[in-house]
Amino acid sequence: MDLIRHLECFVAVAEESHFGRAASRLGMAQPPLSQRIQRLERELGVRLFDRTSRHVSLTRAGTLLLQDARDLLLRAEALRGTAHRISQGESGLLRAALPSDISGETVAAALADLRTRHPGVQVQLHELTTSGQLAALAAHELDVGLIHHPCDVTGLELGPVLRRELGVLLPRHLAAAALTEVPLTALQGHGLALFPRADAPALYDDVLTTCARNGYTPPAVRHGQGSSFVRGLILSADVIAFAPHDPARPDVGGASDPSVVWRPLAGAPLALRSSVAWLRGRGDTAVQAFAEAVGDALRATAGAGPEIPDRPLHLRPVAEYLL
Repeated sequence: MDLIRHLECFVAVAEESHFGRAASRLGMAQPPLSQRIQRLERELGVRLFDRTSRHVSLTRAGTLLLQDARDLLLRAEALRGTAHRISQGESGLLRAALPSDISGETVAAALADLRTRHPGVQVQLHELTTSGQLAALAAHELDVGLIHHPCDVTGLELGPVLRRELGVLLPRHLAAAALTEVPLTALQGHGLALFPRADAPALYDDVLTTCARNGYTPPAVRHGQGSSFVRGLILSADVIAFAPHDPARPDVGGASDPSVVWRPLAGAPLALRSSVAWLRGRGDTAVQAFAEAVGDALRATAGAGPEIPDRPLHLRPVAEYLL
């Protein structure tokens, strides 16, 4: 039995007190309407109307059930509306991810922008590495994320690729800290603090390859991700680290950090190239809004700029990304 349609018929007859008028209101003939009311009465086990040749009135049971019927119809309409918004990507749960190198200011700006674009979308945001995001996307455990290139983007659709130049974080007492731009050769002899290779293997390898080609081969690579941990390595382990310029994070090379400085690299040999990614064919309205919000936040808060590759990312030799 189509309960919702039967309840619509019940409410219409109750409000019109007339089968003919109710049938006209519902856009149906009177005999099918009468049959629906009879089926509903049999289903509920009560008589809803007293009928005479001239008048239709609610029974006591009908009067008691009328408000419940109206409430159910309102909830059904709300359910249909929510389902439609979800199908259009305008509401529901969006499972999204960002990497740990994204600053708090960028995260806040992206979420605020997304709430403005799609206030009905509930975002479940995760902090995941590129490898973690690719695995979660493949397992259909994630709807959208921000990944770093190069990586395997088979089966994915990508938003615009944005570039953030990498500079170097180093102790203020080093001679290279006095330079306005630091060539990679000036870092020779110092270890490197770098994210674990498992986080983004191709990017990890390209960073080290680019360093070697430009005269810097670190004697040791120390792995770390958190800004406080990296700062500790820089100050105590004679290492440097690469990072985008982020004055909003004074704990690592910002304006108020007296011990660690950030300097651009001469010739800009290193960069983070990132894009929002989602499974092919799954780019609904909410995913597109997330991609636009993250892109705008990266441009506004992290100084990201456009990267226009001469051919698709997944076809480019990986060495091209960081050279």
